[in-house]
Amino acid sequence: MQYLSTRSHDEKAASAEAVLRGLAPDGGLYVPEAIPAAGLSEEALLSLDQYALTAHILKKLLSDLPAAAVEAAVRDGYSGKFETEDLTPTVPVAGAHVLELYHGPTSAFKDMALCLLPRLIAASSQACGVKEDVLVLTATSGDTGKAALAGFADAPHTRVMVFYPEGGVSEVQRAQMVTQEGKNVCVCAVRGNFDDAQRGVKDVFARFAGKNVRLSSANSINIGRLAPQVAYYFKAYADLRRAGIVQSGAPADFVVPTGNFGNILAGYIAKRMGLPVGTLVCASNENDVLTEFLQTGVYDRRRTFHKTASPSMDILVSSNLERLLYFASDGNAPLVAELMRQLAETGMYRVPEALLARIQGEFACGKADDTAAFDAIRRVWESEGYLMDPHTAVAWRVYEAYRASGRCKNPAVVLSTASPYKFAPAMLEALGIPVPENGFDAMEQLHGVTGAPVPAALAALRQKPVLHRDVIDPCGMLAYVEQKADQAQWAK
Repeated sequence: MQYLSTRSHDEKAASAEAVLRGLAPDGGLYVPEAIPAAGLSEEALLSLDQYALTAHILKKLLSDLPAAAVEAAVRDGYSGKFETEDLTPTVPVAGAHVLELYHGPTSAFKDMALCLLPRLIAASSQACGVKEDVLVLTATSGDTGKAALAGFADAPHTRVMVFYPEGGVSEVQRAQMVTQEGKNVCVCAVRGNFDDAQRGVKDVFARFAGKNVRLSSANSINIGRLAPQVAYYFKAYADLRRAGIVQSGAPADFVVPTGNFGNILAGYIAKRMGLPVGTLVCASNENDVLTEFLQTGVYDRRRTFHKTASPSMDILVSSNLERLLYFASDGNAPLVAELMRQLAETGMYRVPEALLARIQGEFACGKADDTAAFDAIRRVWESEGYLMDPHTAVAWRVYEAYRASGRCKNPAVVLSTASPYKFAPAMLEALGIPVPENGFDAMEQLHGVTGAPVPAALAALRQKPVLHRDVIDPCGMLAYVEQKADQAQWAK
């Protein structure tokens, strides 16, 4: 399958090359020339296990990778890594359903893609005849970093470098990253917020002059990272069908907590592939740039940045929205390029009214600040005995408002993106329990109060030594990457 840049149809790459590059040379994001139909019969959708279903979707989206390599990537990437036999269970909660995406090795939804991406990059390297090592760069708002580190640690011919905002992730998220072992991994804090780190990574892609490695990305700007996320929408819908919640062909709505717009865009791609998705509901926290855009058509990053209890959504520049603009405008790359130029130069853009109307026909939106999210955590725990993390609680509160408005006509699935134990202090605060100073003490206290099991990998963090202590300014990221790229290995 051919992939094009969102900013120019002249930039073309086969899917393997798109996975390796991560970002198109002109700064755009790779999109399929045509979104393929899933080609799944009702019988196949309901009978395939999650491994086979994921492989089927990947083979459609990354069609020039050998089928056997894709199947092996899924099998080897997922097998033995999850704490539940059902990798992504769909759980009934108070009239809705929660899709739990956090049972993987790092207790976050990013595992669903980043357990596979190292193997997809390896298969892409082989398909493209690449000989040099691949250096995977990623900026993280909390969860992508650890999932990338865990997925790529000690992978042959690959190195991974993660940048995170200093003070902008939870204590447990930071501990997950800075204790990561592996001679091919590097973790560095950036003085600034996630947008500074993400902008710095894009700048490195544009200006990197190293000769010993080839750059790629583990962020959802990489189509190899986004494609596996499409599959769990099909899995969730199959769960609803098997439970008799929806009838054949009837739509389901999905409520998605999102900051970088990748998780919800995966649902949009699933819909374009033929999945009966009704409305995709975009849930924002106090950094509500996406909510404002979906309501007004104006995207304006020139606003106060808020540090919230849902830090993985503390983002003001949502990279994957660029792909939606491309799809919804029927592939109008010059328009997308112009809007991205305006965003870079002025900090904002406004889409044409016709384009906004098309987007609003597919998406609803809402926002919830920490107070509203904490209220949802407490109420759902007290009434249902169900514990949800702050990001999921944002989505739950937006779902409640969406249902109360009368617009929710279909069965709804709320995506749950992280274990509550990654944000234990915030969870205790939401439950009205005194919060200890230490985040690991907070995990133990949350377990004592709720009895919910602590993921084994998180419980073990407390005993691990800190291995990564670098902190730099955003302007120093290029020099840092070039210096590290020249080193044969990173001993840790």
